[in-house]
Amino acid sequence: MQDIIKNLPKQAKDKHNENKKFFAKLKKKPPKNLDYIMQDLHDEVFSDTDCLTCANCCKTTGPLFIDKDVSRLAKHFKLKPQQFIDQYLRIDEDNDYVLQQVPCVFLGADNYCSIYEVRPKACREFPHTDRKKFQQISNLTLKNVAICPAAFNVVEKMKDRIK
Repeated sequence: MQDIIKNLPKQAKDKHNENKKFFAKLKKKPPKNLDYIMQDLHDEVFSDTDCLTCANCCKTTGPLFIDKDVSRLAKHFKLKPQQFIDQYLRIDEDNDYVLQQVPCVFLGADNYCSIYEVRPKACREFPHTDRKKFQQISNLTLKNVAICPAAFNVVEKMKDRIK
């Protein structure tokens, strides 16, 4: 798995222009059944994917924390929301709450998440390959294929399935 993760940014860069053209075409004329295709591809790829052998998302990027995430996690840690913010978060250039640092402070050495049951919405939905109206998040997907081997594989299968 480490070799796959190590080579992923180069592979994603090599495919970037091809993927960008594909997504531009997809945005203009998405298939009527795109949501179903994406759900199938997502399920197929993730049936063979063990995120615990990778955890690259948690090691290299941090999620956005919405107000509900902050409230839920503060309650989990028995903190006031502002205490949770002060201890773990910062405001980024887009004025969003993000982790103060990566890798994620909640990621264990065994790649297990210590807050898995109450993790942020962005973590629950990552890499967003099963999201409705998938064509609307092509820029996010182009970034995620360089982070997540499963997202890379979903996009490759997607290009084969949707001509």
